[in-house]
Amino acid sequence: MSPVSTEKWQNWAGNQQVTPQRVETPRSTEQVAEAVRRAATDGRTVRMTGTGHSFTGAAVAEGVLLRPTGMAAVRSVDTATGLVTVEAGLTLRALNRLLDEHGLALANMGDIQEQTVAGALQTATHGTGRDAAGLASQVHALEMVLADGSTVTCSREENPELFDAARAGVGALGVITAITWRTVPAFLLRAQEQPMRWGEVLGRVDEFDDANEHFEFYWFPHTDGCLTKRNNRTQGPARPLPGVKAWLDDRFLSNTLFEGLNRITHRAPGVTPFVNGVSARALGARTFSDTSYKVFTSPRTVRFKEQEYAIAREELVPALRELRALFERRDWRISFPIEVRMLPEEDAWLSMAHGRRTAFIAVHVYHRDAHEDYFGGVEELMTALGGRPHWGKLHTRDASYLETVYPRFGEFQALRNELDPERRFANPYTRQVFGD
Repeated sequence: MSPVSTEKWQNWAGNQQVTPQRVETPRSTEQVAEAVRRAATDGRTVRMTGTGHSFTGAAVAEGVLLRPTGMAAVRSVDTATGLVTVEAGLTLRALNRLLDEHGLALANMGDIQEQTVAGALQTATHGTGRDAAGLASQVHALEMVLADGSTVTCSREENPELFDAARAGVGALGVITAITWRTVPAFLLRAQEQPMRWGEVLGRVDEFDDANEHFEFYWFPHTDGCLTKRNNRTQGPARPLPGVKAWLDDRFLSNTLFEGLNRITHRAPGVTPFVNGVSARALGARTFSDTSYKVFTSPRTVRFKEQEYAIAREELVPALRELRALFERRDWRISFPIEVRMLPEEDAWLSMAHGRRTAFIAVHVYHRDAHEDYFGGVEELMTALGGRPHWGKLHTRDASYLETVYPRFGEFQALRNELDPERRFANPYTRQVFGD
């Protein structure tokens, strides 16, 4: 493994950029350990990137940037126990296909599968679920390289405190090199997508949450239009969308046409309410069933910036009503729908759903649009409710706030002080959220 020429790195949205001092592509855990030891000798920090799908600076590497592409091997698949060990750089897309080939699946996941498994895990990526929680709750064990160059494994039985801290550790405790997932037998999901009015959705959100394994909805700002999504297991047979229908809905309407509409609203914000009305009407009702990951995930080619906050589940409806009232008081013109998801409580220390049933409210803007005023107003509302920002999505909170909303935050900081006193894995973002 030899360093490559220094090069500029930027994330998917283009809002985070850095030119690291050195770029390396390790191909084994030992090469990661060597890179960490070499960085220590040189007095440099080190971070392993994913595919750049975080909007925050979580992956920014000022010193040594470790590319994950050399570590994407499948180490073991045990169909009897459902335990599957893969290296950190494998993408979720590749993991999903691997699991499907062996009759296995993740119990729940988000709607994008381009991330590396380690990148998605370290920012506590999640989907929506009544019973099945996010990625941090589907991990059986971790292998990681610590700041002193040693390699350690952790699980609920072995180094349990490190396991609870590192599952959503934002890369601050070490470099994750391999993950053992606790999978479930492969299953089909029946998806029911239905347009619905704002008042009906808010009036029935508890009913929908209780009655469905996976429920979420989108609200189109400046309109009464919502799109509800209910996903539940089915015995089959699979009835996927016809090819032309899938292309029209998921490729053309949701991506190609949506990109064009956002270019229009970027140039002429005043037409946004009209455009949103068109968008809300264009996505009609549909029902289909398919392999779980094909229902959970969708193609996303329109680039955007995003903020997401996790609040206590019981605060959801009041928060949404106040959010809509903010639109009436503020001069916002927002073309992207607002996404609402739910999750059961998790036990990873820095999971956004730690210790409580949780609702997530995600707001987006087109990547070329200014986000500061909109995201700032929403953040003010969410933090007044004790909201927890998604580690990979834009926010302005720092350690002084985060320690008030995470019960195990102090323990995480103490463990970080023990494992990385010289801050080998620090970057501007970890200094913001963890205090130094």
